[in-house]
This record gives sequence, C-alpha cells and structure tokens, in this order.
Amino acid sequence: MKRREFVQTASFAAVGLLSLPSFLAAGKATKNIGLQLYTLRDVIGQDPKGVLTKVAAYGYKDLEAYSYKDGKIFGMDYAEFNKFVNGLGMRVTSGHYGLDQIKGDTWQKAVDDAKKNGQEFMVMPYIKEPDRQTIDAYKTICADLNKAGEVCTNAGLRFQYHNHAFEFQPIEGQVPYDVMLKELDPKKVGMELDLFWTINAGQDPLALFAKHPGLFEQWHVKDMTKTDRNKNANVGTGSIDFKLIFAQAKQAGLKRWYVEHDTFPGTSSLESAEADAKYLKTII
Repeated sequence: MKRREFVQTASFAAVGLLSLPSFLAAGKATKNIGLQLYTLRDVIGQDPKGVLTKVAAYGYKDLEAYSYKDGKIFGMDYAEFNKFVNGLGMRVTSGHYGLDQIKGDTWQKAVDDAKKNGQEFMVMPYIKEPDRQTIDAYKTICADLNKAGEVCTNAGLRFQYHNHAFEFQPIEGQVPYDVMLKELDPKKVGMELDLFWTINAGQDPLALFAKHPGLFEQWHVKDMTKTDRNKNANVGTGSIDFKLIFAQAKQAGLKRWYVEHDTFPGTSSLESAEADAKYLKTII
C-alpha cells in the first residue's frame, strides 16, 4: 500500500487508539472549530449577519475571512464586521488576500486593519493560471510574498501561502511547491496546508510535516468523497483519515485550522457547515 493511500484509509487503531484531544493538547494547536467563510460564498453575501449567527450556533469559534477590500467586507467596515463576529462569541483569526492586494499602500492598509481587529494570520490563497506558467514566475511571486511577509512580521502578524493541487504538478522539470519552499523565507512566510488538495495531488501531508517541521501553522480541513477525488465530502464521511493527520499536529506546527468546502455533497453550504461542526465536536 502506498503511503498516501495509508493516510486516506488507515484505521483509528493505527495511531494507537489515541483521541484527537490528546493530539492537540500535546502541542499548541487550538481545539476551536474554525471555518473558512469561502465555504458559505453562495449565501453570506446576501445576509452576512444572519449567516454568521447560524455559524456561531453550529459551534464555530475561529473564522477565516475572504473578500476583504479597501477596509470593507460583505458590505461592512472591517471593524464593524469583526465587532459583530466577536459579539457572537467568535473571532476572525485569519483572512485570505489576493496576489493583487499584497503590495504598497493597499497591503499596508490591509495589514493595519487586520492588526487593529486582533487578527493573527494573513494568507495569499491562490495563483491564477496565467501567473504560474514558468518556474521563474513562481520565483517572482515568492519574492513578492517575502516582501509582504516582512510587512506582516513587522506588525506582529504571520503571513502564509495556501496551496491547491497545481503547485505539485511539475513545470520545467521542477515541482513548484518545492521551489516555493526553497524561495520563501520561513521567518516571513509560513504555509497554510490544504489537506484535501495536498492529498488530491498525490502528496503525503505527514511527509511534508517531517521534512519541514513547524512550517504548517494553519490547515484547511476538507474531506474527499470515496468515489470522486475532486469532490468534497462532509468532514468525517469521506476518505481522509483526519485522526492520523492530526496526530502529527505538533510536528507540523499547527496553531489554527478551518473547515472549508469547494463543493458540497448536498444542496446547501450551510447544511455542510453544520454537519462538519457536528462531527468535529465528537472528536475534539
């Protein structure tokens, strides 16, 4: 059996019948259930406060935001948004920002807003296809990420890059993700590991943790259906063994983690978010 297949299918007994709480207690990872709000992109823009109220009722505590622009998010000032979230017993601990936002005054304002509102992480989540055609293009982006990370570091925030599967597809005889790990300064840029896309690309998260300990401070927790590797299952019903992966939380450097869906097994993003939280409560 290949190692990546073992990650997806290993039994609970394979990790010594230990419980997830003991894994997290061994390191600094939070046991708060987190949610990347991109999961709710089909509904949150229409009624952000109503949707956030439901999210809080499901038991989520940490939120990762997206769509911030020029001090606004979902039609609200960023401070107003955070105040509302805090009033529901949640915190915005991280946020996603596009490649077009991480330079100059635009970036400095975003960093200032994040700092003022108690955010801990800022993440660049995606490289559009036209911008990633060559290894030199990746290196240029890495130089920009290092500069953006320095601004975050100076403000007391942690900057990260979030992967998909394409970073593991060779270009010009090199694997872009390997190039990025060499080019990025770990003092300025960490990694938010999307477990689904990493496994989708045929990679082993445990091998990455072992090779680069402490670098993967945030994760996206999304499951994979047993019939289609490109579709998400509700967490706990698919093929990824999260207990096995969370057993290495300390080695990875995990601090915060977020449920995310790119696709939904049912018809409602809220339905999936609720099901994910319900399952995670049983193991943390």
